[in-house]
Amino acid sequence: MARVLVTEKIAQRGLDLLTEAGHEVDVREGLSPEKLVAAVPGAAALVIRSATQVTGDVLAAATGLVVVGRAGIGLDNVDVDAATARGVMVVNAPQSNILSAAEQAMALLLAQARNIPQAHAALVAGRWERSRWEGVELHGKTLGIVGLGRIGALVAQRALAFGMRLLAYDPYVSPDRAKHMGVELCSLEELMAESDFVSIHAVKTPETVGLINRELLAKSKPGIRIVNAGRGGIIDEEALVQAIRSGTVQGAGLDVFAKEPTTESPLFELDSVVVSPHLGASTAEAQDKAGVTIAEQVILALAGDFVPYAVNVAATEVSETVRPYMPLAEQLGRFFGCLHEGLPDRLEIEYQGGLAGAATGILTLSVLKGLFASTTEEPVSYVNAPQLAEERGLEVRETSTTTSHDFKNLVTLRSGTHAVSGTLAGAGVRVEPRVVMVDDHDVEVPPSEHMLVVRNDDRPGMIGVVGVALGDEGISISSMAVGPSPETGTALMVLSTDKPASDTVLSRLRQNPGILDIHQVRL
Repeated sequence: MARVLVTEKIAQRGLDLLTEAGHEVDVREGLSPEKLVAAVPGAAALVIRSATQVTGDVLAAATGLVVVGRAGIGLDNVDVDAATARGVMVVNAPQSNILSAAEQAMALLLAQARNIPQAHAALVAGRWERSRWEGVELHGKTLGIVGLGRIGALVAQRALAFGMRLLAYDPYVSPDRAKHMGVELCSLEELMAESDFVSIHAVKTPETVGLINRELLAKSKPGIRIVNAGRGGIIDEEALVQAIRSGTVQGAGLDVFAKEPTTESPLFELDSVVVSPHLGASTAEAQDKAGVTIAEQVILALAGDFVPYAVNVAATEVSETVRPYMPLAEQLGRFFGCLHEGLPDRLEIEYQGGLAGAATGILTLSVLKGLFASTTEEPVSYVNAPQLAEERGLEVRETSTTTSHDFKNLVTLRSGTHAVSGTLAGAGVRVEPRVVMVDDHDVEVPPSEHMLVVRNDDRPGMIGVVGVALGDEGISISSMAVGPSPETGTALMVLSTDKPASDTVLSRLRQNPGILDIHQVRL
């Protein structure tokens, strides 16, 4: 029997499962940070929702803690790195609300198509306004889905039942998988230009904040209707207001907002806008599933069994040879994804040197975790990353060789179009990651948050072209490596910058005849 500390309200069925498994369930809701630190010693499991902050101090006090369970999707309130360092498993309930969220999106689609909330408000106010609130059918219309993850796929399935044509924008979904779902992949611009309705299900990242902006709305199909039951901030709300007022956009159905909670917005003044206060997961079923799922995961963790929704790996389970390479492998996965600007056709991972004789499975999981990190609605974990690869049709192959001519250890990722290699440089406490090859050009540069990869003609002045363009935008270069290729007559620049390059800078560089290719990398 183990003590399970529960600090927030979860479904009674979940508490009952923990008790039936023979554990002592200690429910203490509303603990202050200080009281949590005092209460957690002796607990083998800590079950939370979104309010409890599981900090490094809490984990340091939690002697004997085996698992932290979050009854929901997000993990912003858990210091996962600190938990991993202490060998504490972190689990969540990533699928608990996907059905509820998909149904909320469909409810907003129908409400937007048929003006149900507006007609209801008019009728209860004593106005019979049949002609004013005439709607449109979903049948035969085109629905554009931005983000074809689990929730987006459920929306697609339900929209097909209404007889809608489906388009989707998701650079991390293979065409074969989309075709199997009855969905046609296209660019975001094409989606906005052809869709009668758009439903947003993209994960919120620095790249997707403001994704639906003024320029994109101006190019959209006249009369388009937009629904967002995913994440607030992906739509530029000010631009949406202007587009609705101008008539470019017919209306919108919004469950999420850039700032929450919000009770005042220019959007609320528009008759063609339907809103709700982030109710996507607010169903009895979703809350029940979250409580039951997290109880099941905690029971498995305490029993030492395989835990499907673990989001980390206990540090004690990884060898000392492999462990330092885990962050590098994840960074290489992210780098690789940025080079492709979507999902590669295949992924070949080669381990060279001393790593070839070690258990590198966790490194492959780290690569996949990095590759998929910004492509799903729930956190990507070492456990669910292989499932995502299978679902999205990504073929993964591993090879290893004990020979590494230039480095003690080397990790290389390849597809049909791009390649990247990395290693660790230095010794002792000064070991640092290095990217040492990109697209078969030898380079050496430390990975950083903002990077640019520029392939250009190998001729004088090209470094200056890039430097001037960045300098004119006030962007500083913190490190840079150049790798020429005598065989192709091209060179590759890999630069680290203090902030991301704007679309204006990228467009300016692409217009230079000496620039052959350019990719922005965010780690």
